[in-house]
Amino acid sequence: MRQYIKKQCLATLDTLNEAHEDIASIFKAGNMGATMELLEQCQQGAISIGEVIEEHEGEGTKAVRLLEKYCERVYELYGQIERGETVNIRQAVRQFRGMLDKVTNELNNTIPTQREVVFLPYKASMWDSLESMWRISKDDKGTTAVVVPIPYYDKNPDGSFREIHYEIDLFPADVPVVRYDRYDLAKRHPDTVIIHNPYDECNYVTSVDPMFYTKELKKHTDELIYIPYFILGDIDPYDPDALMGVKHFVLTPGVIHADRVIVESEDMKKVYVDILTAHSSSKLRKQWEQKISGLGSPKVERVINLRYEDFDMPESWEKLIYTEDGTKKKVILYNTSVNAAIKYGADMLAKIRRSLCIFKKYEGKIVLIWRPHPLTEATIKAMYPGLWDGYHEVIEGYRNAGWGIYDDSPDMHMAIAVSDAYYGDESSVAWLYKKTGKPIMIQECDRKGDL
Repeated sequence: MRQYIKKQCLATLDTLNEAHEDIASIFKAGNMGATMELLEQCQQGAISIGEVIEEHEGEGTKAVRLLEKYCERVYELYGQIERGETVNIRQAVRQFRGMLDKVTNELNNTIPTQREVVFLPYKASMWDSLESMWRISKDDKGTTAVVVPIPYYDKNPDGSFREIHYEIDLFPADVPVVRYDRYDLAKRHPDTVIIHNPYDECNYVTSVDPMFYTKELKKHTDELIYIPYFILGDIDPYDPDALMGVKHFVLTPGVIHADRVIVESEDMKKVYVDILTAHSSSKLRKQWEQKISGLGSPKVERVINLRYEDFDMPESWEKLIYTEDGTKKKVILYNTSVNAAIKYGADMLAKIRRSLCIFKKYEGKIVLIWRPHPLTEATIKAMYPGLWDGYHEVIEGYRNAGWGIYDDSPDMHMAIAVSDAYYGDESSVAWLYKKTGKPIMIQECDRKGDL
């Protein structure tokens, strides 16, 4: 039986026991009509519990048999009162309580509990932030793990919604997915909902469908967990400037509304707690400390175990990466971030052009994999629409030239695994890349010279 359903049954049993005390008081006050009406309501309540148990556990359970005996005794007392017979109301109430205690014991100790945990990713490329927790959940016999990809919208410069995206077909083949319009959150009321997008309406570039904003999700689950899709890197929790730089990642609706937030380290937990406490009140510090957990990011677990031999590399990649005798060339992962696009605008575009020109000079000796952040195009359209044509021209020119690889796949891990070094923006990808032990070099978008 679902944990949520069992809780409802137990709550109804508690209500029935409270009603028993009311029955005794009303009876003693001499209001036989109200007493009989309340007895009838208790009988209907017990019947509803029995129907729920049979719906989820089938017929013949001991709990239902006990409820049937309770209903018989309630009906018997109803008849005695109706006929004006002498009734020991206190004895009857004690009997009711004892019978329902046995039902409660059956529910708690005999009928197994099944938790339902639903994962609500919005971009397939960010699934790695939830994947390891999903695998743990699906392997737990007491848990039903459901992956429900949700739609999101690009935004216009005025904040209105533009085009809708739904990436259900881009998730790994071994991850069973359910369409969002075939999973009724209100009806299913999963015990736990896990998300990786914290922004609700506060993101300038994209928005998940408003029905999946965290304030709405809270209405339909007992526990909302937020795991960031990004890694903020090595932030000194004692550096005020560093805290200011990540404040906008912390003060989000997802963090505020979630029951639990899981971040990449204990240092990052302190960063979150300090920012949240400063934004609210020192009296709430203990609350934030209980909510934020520094258990680690699933993204890190995935990266440190990567091997390029484990990936089914596209033929177009293999032709560029391997020579005719099978020797692997040196491969550079060139990562451009959405933050750089926001911060530098035209300078970012100029830097990409210069970088690609330099890498092209070494064509034949090295292979470049250019992987922009998945939201770069949407960001430019929303915040720098005048740059879109130039950016699109750079992409198409690079792809058509054929000397490098343009990686817009939903999974960044093959690019990380096959590459020998990282070049690009300082971002969560750079921080993750460090975990591989391979060299990295950070580009500076406002620098006009070489790499």
